[in-house]
Amino acid sequence: MAGEEKVKHAVIKNFGVAYRAFGLSKLMGHIIALLIYSPEPVSLEEIAKSLHRSKGPVSQILRRLRDKDLVRRVWQPTSRKDFYEIQPEIFEIAFRNNLELVRSNTRLARQLKSIAEKEKNQKLDTLKLRMTEMEKFYELMEKHHENFLKEWTKERAKIIT
Repeated sequence: MAGEEKVKHAVIKNFGVAYRAFGLSKLMGHIIALLIYSPEPVSLEEIAKSLHRSKGPVSQILRRLRDKDLVRRVWQPTSRKDFYEIQPEIFEIAFRNNLELVRSNTRLARQLKSIAEKEKNQKLDTLKLRMTEMEKFYELMEKHHENFLKEWTKERAKIIT
């Protein structure tokens, strides 16, 4: 295996392992890695062939990645096939998607705490306490995520200039 192919294989393999560790599809990690690695947009057929997978599962994952705004379909004037590439700010977008999940958890904690507090039942005290803890935990997480994004904006400006 040539040096370039070794690097490509390592990137794809390790992204698959990382995605799997986060409870996501290994194939999703492989597709993201291939698109990060590729300097040009890649067709669905090329992605499937490169990853030794059928087009069906690859197409499904690409649709999910597009729904999360991590990849985009691009038009190629020389072909009628669908081509894909990563969004230029893929890491920030993934982080913002995660921030939305954190915010959702904060809202959930508030909602459930409110429901429990309306009931004057001592048996719900443990739930109220846990929902208060959940709410405070995710509020702090939101704050740190927002501070990180401010800092990242400054760092990214240094990279792209």
